[in-house]
Amino acid sequence: MNGADALITTLVENEVTACFANPGTSEMQFVAALDREPRMRPVLCLFEGVATGAADGYGRIAETPACTLLHLGPGYGNGLANLHNARRAFTPVVNVIGDHATYHRQYDAPLNSDIPTIVRPNSLWVKSADSPDSVAELTAEAVTASYGPPGGPVSLILPADSAWLETTKGAVKAPVPTRAPPASGVVEEVAKKVRAAAKPVVLLGGQGTSAKALEQAARLQAAGVRVMADTFCARQPRGAGVFQPARMQYFGEAALADLAGTDLMVFVGTVTPVAFFAYPDRPSVLAPEGCETTTLAQRSEDAVAGLAALADALGAPASGPAQPYKVADAAPTGPLTPQSAGVSVARHLPEGAIICDDSVTSGGGVAVPCATAKAHDVLALTGGAIGIGGPLAIGAATAAPDRKIVSLNGDGSAMYTVQSLWTMARENQDVTVVVFANHSYRILNIEMGRTGSGNPGPSASKLLDLGDPKIDWVSLAKGLGVPAVRCETAEEFDAAFAKAMAEPGPKFIEAAI
Repeated sequence: MNGADALITTLVENEVTACFANPGTSEMQFVAALDREPRMRPVLCLFEGVATGAADGYGRIAETPACTLLHLGPGYGNGLANLHNARRAFTPVVNVIGDHATYHRQYDAPLNSDIPTIVRPNSLWVKSADSPDSVAELTAEAVTASYGPPGGPVSLILPADSAWLETTKGAVKAPVPTRAPPASGVVEEVAKKVRAAAKPVVLLGGQGTSAKALEQAARLQAAGVRVMADTFCARQPRGAGVFQPARMQYFGEAALADLAGTDLMVFVGTVTPVAFFAYPDRPSVLAPEGCETTTLAQRSEDAVAGLAALADALGAPASGPAQPYKVADAAPTGPLTPQSAGVSVARHLPEGAIICDDSVTSGGGVAVPCATAKAHDVLALTGGAIGIGGPLAIGAATAAPDRKIVSLNGDGSAMYTVQSLWTMARENQDVTVVVFANHSYRILNIEMGRTGSGNPGPSASKLLDLGDPKIDWVSLAKGLGVPAVRCETAEEFDAAFAKAMAEPGPKFIEAAI
């Protein structure tokens, strides 16, 4: 047994059984060791940003970590954006980052870099296994650290010689930390403040938007307490039979208008909301002036227990409201818009589907009708780094191969990680990718005016327009192995989406809006 064997065996003994990889020379011992450990499923990704986003999607659905295999510092750098999203989603991810042999580092070879410094900002834990005998123990330590709570990416650096040298140190079991409930005194104090408030709001995030947490939050809504959720949640159930809290508005002025009169905000699995960006003469903190804020459950604490205890303390009913099942009877007609596409998605979405949403300006058109579709889960863009819709879908499909996966993307976002299509085809995943093709970074057109930058002129427009040349999405998808169609009308989209939901395997739909 060598160090690579010890690493992989320790991972699988601790239920880390999926590896999203883009290996290089320094990772060849790990690659070879995969043949000796069939319990680990390797998934090749043609770009590291796909691998890291896929690990995020896997962790959000499986609630256990996947691992990535990345090639030295530059490989990690290519995957950084989606690890930023994973950190904001608090998803457990174990990054295995190959490095030069310990004795080779001193020569500063072309791919040499300061890996610990590069990975630290997006890693809860960083260590280098500089001897083969340390590999198993550090791997177990990494798995434990990835759970947090509240969890996040960790980085284990594996020098090449630590991988190829023999060791007698076998697999190590990693303890999984548990979440502590909020202290009883905290619950009593929050209940007292809620009773005294004229217009309290409970804001959910993190574990607070899980299915069990929403059941308890619905009780608070039934008791007259308004319940809201963060703008972008790592995973949130939605649809018929599910309690749907109000959503924090994306634009700050809209959020503050929605919260007008709120005199108490209670945070559960989240913190004080802030605007996504700063704007001239507009506030950064999205809590009304004079509103008191307090925390029921920290991100690291058991939000389900906290919500249940608060509902009990307030004498809330045993259950609360849930969404009805209501979708359009007939297919939409006319020009294709995000709204008409959303009607079709809601009509045909099967029970238990998973939507991976990176659709930016088109997303609202789908979210509204899907609120009363068949029950499904939504994975959102937690960190704002676009290009996660395809990678999330790969990870979700790997974690839940029996569930239909729908990836919603803006065309600008989809180009960041278009290599995802190849992996979906190679793995024959049951993923339907929808790209809303408006041939523009539309969100930036909106933001340009909001920041006071004025209207875009000829030079500025060149940085906001994607239409010259127009991307041939159908040819691109087919070239990467995924059957594809282009839809220009609502009728065409409805038929294409219905067909995709009825058939297994990867599908691509260009929604020309």
